Amino acid sequence: MKYKIKEATGKLGILMPGLGAVATTLIAGVASVNKGLSLPIGSVSQMSRIRLGKRTEDRNPLIKDFVPLAGLQDIVFGGWDLYADNVFEAASKAKVLEAHQLEAVREDLEKIVPMKAVFNRDFVKNLDGDHVKTQTTHRELIEALRADIKTFKAENNLDRVVIVWCGSTEKYIDAEDIFTELPKLEQALDNNDDRIPPSMLYCYAAILEGVPYVNGAPNLTCDAPAIVELALENNVAIAGKDFKTGQTLMKTIVAPGLQARALGVEGWFSTNILGNRDGLVLDDPDNFKTKEVSKLSVLEEILDANKNPELYGDLYHKVRINYYPPHGDNKESWDNIDIFGWMGYKMQIKINFLCRDSILAAPVVLDLALFIDLAQRSEMYGVQEWLSFYLKSPQTAPGLPAEHDIFKQLMKLQNTLRHIKGEDLITHLGLDYYQELIESIQ
Repeated sequence: MKYKIKEATGKLGILMPGLGAVATTLIAGVASVNKGLSLPIGSVSQMSRIRLGKRTEDRNPLIKDFVPLAGLQDIVFGGWDLYADNVFEAASKAKVLEAHQLEAVREDLEKIVPMKAVFNRDFVKNLDGDHVKTQTTHRELIEALRADIKTFKAENNLDRVVIVWCGSTEKYIDAEDIFTELPKLEQALDNNDDRIPPSMLYCYAAILEGVPYVNGAPNLTCDAPAIVELALENNVAIAGKDFKTGQTLMKTIVAPGLQARALGVEGWFSTNILGNRDGLVLDDPDNFKTKEVSKLSVLEEILDANKNPELYGDLYHKVRINYYPPHGDNKESWDNIDIFGWMGYKMQIKINFLCRDSILAAPVVLDLALFIDLAQRSEMYGVQEWLSFYLKSPQTAPGLPAEHDIFKQLMKLQNTLRHIKGEDLITHLGLDYYQELIESIQ
C-alpha cells in the first residue's frame, strides 16, 4: 500500500512550549548545520539510512531522501516560555553549548523571542516565571494560544506548523473521569476545572488549529481518551510521551539484550544527578512521581514477569533523580544491574553514563517534528505509535501494551516509512535467499 503523501512544500514552523535548554540547543544546532558549521549527528531522519528490498539489491538511501521531509533550511522556530529571554540569551544561560558556538549563530537566535506562556504553578511548584498570559479561564487561554499559532504562521509565511512540548514535567495526575470522554472534558474546560494541566491546553489549542502535537514530557496531555477523540475528529496526528534520552535509552538497549538471551534479572537500581531547570522541577516529589512512573514502565514491560516469572518474577526496580546544580545540563546516571545465568550463578553489570541531556534530546525533538509533519501530510491521524522509538512511555491504542524494545521500535518506524511509500516490509526472515540457492543447484 502506498499512501498519498503531500509534498513538504513551503516552510514548516516548529513551535515549542518551553524554550529552555533542549529547545535552544535544537535551534542553535539547526542554525549551525544550515551554516555548514556542524552535522545533525543523533538525528535518525538526517543521518540514518533505510534498507529497501533485498540485501542483494543494495538500496540504502538516507531516510531524508526516501520520504519527503521538510528541509532544515525550511524550518522556522518559535515557542512560548515563562521567561522573556530571546533564544540566544536563554541558550547562554542554559550553558549547554560553548560560547563560540552560540556566537556563530547569534543573529539567528536573537531573532526568536518567546510568546507568553500558559502557566499554573500548582503543576510546577519550583518555577516562578513572570512572562505568562494574563487570561484567567481555560477557554480564554486556549483562544490566546490559537491566536499565537495563527499569528506565528501568518508572520512567517508558513505552509505548516507542528508543536513539540519541550516544557517542564508537570505534577502527577491520574487519568480522571473528566479525561475519559470529549464531552466531559469540554464541560470541565467550561467549568475552569483546576485538574486540567497547562500542557493539555496547548494540545487542545493545537488540535483545533489542525496542528500535530508531540508530548515530550511524561505529562497527561494527549494520551487521554478525550484528547485522542478530539484529534480524530479534527484529523490531527498526535504522539507521546516523554523524550527517551539518557538512562532510559540505555535501559531500552541493554534490557532487550538480556531478555533475548534468557538471562535473569534480580534487581535494577538507577540513580541520576542533574542540575538544569529540569532537575530543579523534578526536585519536587509531585513532579518526580510523573517522571518515575514513565521511567519505571520501560523495564517492567520489556522484562515481562507474567511471561517469564522464573527470570523476572522477583525483579526489584528502583529509580532516583537528584537535583545537583554544579552539573548543570551534564546528567550523570548510574545503573547497578544484578543478573543471573546458567545454574543460577549471579553476575553484575555497572553502567555509568555521563551524558549531555540536551545534546541527546535536541535531535529527538527534530526527528519527532519532521516525522509528525510527515504523518499529517500522509493523512495518518490520531496516535502515531510508530514514533515510540523516541519516547519513554509510548502512547498506543486503548488496551494495547506499549512496545519498549528499541530494536523492535526501530523496525516499526522503518517499516512504517516503507509502508507509506509502497515498499515491501522487511521481516529479516531471509529464507528466500537459501531457497533460491537450493533451486539454482538442482
